[in-house]
This record gives sequence, C-alpha cells and structure tokens, in this order.
Amino acid sequence: MSDSGGRRRVDRLFWFRVPVGRLAAFWLLLLIAACAPRVQDTGPAQYRPALSAERYLTADGLKLKVKQHVATAPRAAIVALHGFNDYRAAFDAAAAWWSDNNITVYAYDQRGFGSAPMRGIWPGDAQLVADARTMVALVRDRHPGLPVYLLGVSMGGAVALAAAAGEPPLAADGIILVAPAVWGWSTLNPVYRGALWLAAHTVPGNRMTGQGLGIVASDNLAMLRALGSDPLVIKETRTDAVYGLVGLMERAYRSAGHVQLPSLLLYGARDELIPKAPIDRVAAQLPAPRRVAIYADGYHMLLRDLQAEIVWRDIAAWILNPDAPLPSGYERLEQRAELP
Repeated sequence: MSDSGGRRRVDRLFWFRVPVGRLAAFWLLLLIAACAPRVQDTGPAQYRPALSAERYLTADGLKLKVKQHVATAPRAAIVALHGFNDYRAAFDAAAAWWSDNNITVYAYDQRGFGSAPMRGIWPGDAQLVADARTMVALVRDRHPGLPVYLLGVSMGGAVALAAAAGEPPLAADGIILVAPAVWGWSTLNPVYRGALWLAAHTVPGNRMTGQGLGIVASDNLAMLRALGSDPLVIKETRTDAVYGLVGLMERAYRSAGHVQLPSLLLYGARDELIPKAPIDRVAAQLPAPRRVAIYADGYHMLLRDLQAEIVWRDIAAWILNPDAPLPSGYERLEQRAELP
C-alpha cells in the first residue's frame, strides 16, 4: 500500500472502506459538537423589568444585585458596567466620590458575574447588551429630566459600545468607555485565535487563572491583593467564557462607527491587557462629538489605580460640562480638534 513516490499510506479502514482522513474528521466533528462553548439559557420575557433599592429585575426574571450611590442633589446619573470576572463593588470608591459631587451611580452585577445566577457561565453578548439598555431606560424613568450616562470598564466598555450602536437609540445622553475591551477576533493574533477556538470547542469547561503571565493590571497593589481575597471576584475562568468575551470584543470593535451618542474614551498608556492599536482604531471611528484622553501613568484599572481620582474628576467634568477641557490635561488634542 504505497504510492509511486514510495510513501506509505493507509487509504482504507476496515471492511466498510472509509478513508482514514475522512473518518478522523468525522470523529473530530463529533467531539467538537459534544463540547460546544456553553452559553447561559435565557428564559422567556414574562416580567416587567424593575429597579428597586438592591435589585434589578430583568424581563426573564433574573434578580441582579444593584449598588446605588445616591447624590443629595444629583445633576446627572451613571449606569456603571463592571469588567470581566468583576462585579458591582468595582465602582465603590469612584461612585462614592461622584455621589459627593452631584452624580448618582447605579452599578449592578452583570449576568454570570458577582452574585448573579450561573456565575462563571458566559451569558452571551446579546443578553449583556439587552440588560444594559434596559437598565439605562429604568434609570431614565427614575430620574426624569436628569442626564443619564452609560459607563463601562473593560468588558463593560464593550457592552456599552454595542449598546450605544443598537436600535432603537440608547436612552442615554452619552457613553463613557474606560479601557474598553475591543481586542476582538479581527485584531487577535491568528495563532491565539486558532488556539482559543479549538480550546473552546474541545475543552470548554477547562479553567484558566492567568497566573504566570506577568501582566500588571494596576499600580494599586493593596487593591489587587483585596481582589485576590474577594470571593465574588472570579479567579478561575472557563475557556468558553474567554471565547465569548472575544466575541463581545469583536462586536464592540465593529460597533464604534455606529455609536449615536457623545462619547468619552479613556485609556492608560501602561495598559498591559488591551493593546493600544485597537483602542486607536475605535477612537478614530467614534463619530463626533467624542473626547479621548490617554493617561501617561494609567494602567488597565484606571478607576482604581493610585491616580484614580484624576480620572474620576475628568469623567465628572465631562458629564457636567461636555464642552469644557478635561481637568487632567491628558486629552488627545488632535481628537478634540476634529469635533464640530
């Protein structure tokens, strides 16, 4: 069983004469089908969404925990979306400062994170976006006449981008993107892309920790240590959750040019998680009016870095007066020059 070049090959298997390569492909397809990435099931929309002091009731009946930071004399409100594996407490320090400066903040646990049901299972980008859009509408109804902004950090920034690009238009006055996660499939290294796809379709429940990668997320070491001991912060991530996150990041990356609201994009020059190249492309695609600031000493966790108050002040200043210069002086002037 050799060809004219002398190479040995097996081209038939057993009595039913199925080519070996075709049989291997068949079994591989069965393996992949049996190990498809897991996504949370969503129930029927049978409830009227509602916002109480500590809960956000979704249309399919989930009760997501909410933390409210209520200003005494609010001039604006923020709906805050946390990052991947994080939860509502991510905004405690920033929201306390904003509420002292006349901005009320609502932060909730997104599906699959914090205290939400099915913790650690990817909820699907469509549902994350739908939840954010509904939450903004609820806050708008609670504060008639008050400007409402959707703020997202990292993964939350990706959700905010996609939400602001959808139809009908988002019921907000603007979006704030803090180190938005926009490193999707089209900007990912092809080797990483292939490896992640294969892992998500063969060992979707495999858990990764990120230890040993040497990535510095912030210069606030005390805060990072506290996260390490917080039981509501996910430490071990399913492979298929990472796969889902990359899909969300791709959706966000492609949504930038379709955003229909004023935007403020903030990024740390020392960010080791989200590369600057896709951030630059998103910044260039965001329609005017947009504002962009790059913090020379900022890391990925801009709202919790040691210089976090500088970022808090910039966000508050933009919300309360969108046309005024940012107090930090870190605004990219070439972006501002393009505004009408």
